[in-house]
Amino acid sequence: MEVQPLTIRADADHAIVWENSRLYLLDQRRLPAEECYIELQRADETARAIQDMVVRGAPAIGITAAFGVVLAARAAFQGAGGAWRSAIGPELQILAESRPTAVNLFWALQRMQRLFPEIGDQDPEPALLREAQAIHREDVAANRTLGDLGAELIEAGKSVITHCNAGALATGGYGTALGVIRSAHAKGRIERVFADETRPWLQGSRLTAWELARDEIPVTLLTDGAAASRMARGDIGWVIVGSDRIAANGDVANKIGTYHLAVAARYHGVRVMVAAPTSTIDMSAPSGEEIPIECRNPEEVLSCAGTRVGAFGVDAWNPVFDVTPAALVDAIVTERGVVLSPDRKKIAELMAD
Repeated sequence: MEVQPLTIRADADHAIVWENSRLYLLDQRRLPAEECYIELQRADETARAIQDMVVRGAPAIGITAAFGVVLAARAAFQGAGGAWRSAIGPELQILAESRPTAVNLFWALQRMQRLFPEIGDQDPEPALLREAQAIHREDVAANRTLGDLGAELIEAGKSVITHCNAGALATGGYGTALGVIRSAHAKGRIERVFADETRPWLQGSRLTAWELARDEIPVTLLTDGAAASRMARGDIGWVIVGSDRIAANGDVANKIGTYHLAVAARYHGVRVMVAAPTSTIDMSAPSGEEIPIECRNPEEVLSCAGTRVGAFGVDAWNPVFDVTPAALVDAIVTERGVVLSPDRKKIAELMAD
């Protein structure tokens, strides 16, 4: 994959760019030290970029996969003409297998595939590109809406804690958890953001802190184990996180460490807000027990920036996500509205609107 220095667009709100009939992704593995884009022209390259964490965050993965379908359809039509729908199958499978937990990936693939019958035997790229771009635009609009809704729940005068990165980098733009934070800060309701570092990829340190600093929102980095001690000081009003999949009963899968953050928050009387578009809600998963949890290479934990930090001869358990029970969540904020004290009935009512 070729690195393209599209520096004029190297910002969080342009992490996914379609230009010159190509897909460009801001390489999040290199932030904040280096701001550069990777150019993608094939679906298998797109899947590899998702798997290798060039792009991450459930909404951003879904948008990227939608553009990956465009690239797959282009190649299928060039190779098979009117039989492109039969030829595209293997590349769709490669995209679907790139990461298992983020439900937005499968939601986007299904939405794109629903267009296949009406496109017929003609060149599918124009129609599919319009759909992918619509998915991108809709995500940004949803984030701005849920950002404003979530901000209304925050009382002025306290700080918040966020975990991992649920900002513009993890979405089509603006962000989910950071969208709420951006909207609340603009209204003068947040004193400071405490960002967990988020081992082992350090998304909080490298990405969230980078986004907030660029927006001139006061941010202080926390080690992952320091959040409970910060809550004990009494100046934290909310824990605000995103989600990679929300089950039908309101259980939430998010970056590993979210569960124990929610447990600590409940003990200290700090409320927990999950900000996510409705495309993240998986009504086919009755509870968090049915959400597949991705485990990655132990070397990600045993090493840091290519340097071994774990003792030789030891193993590591490296789940990427955990599940926070709905009972520990005070609010799920979506573009359709806010669900307080979520449960199966309330989630069903939200999704029925």
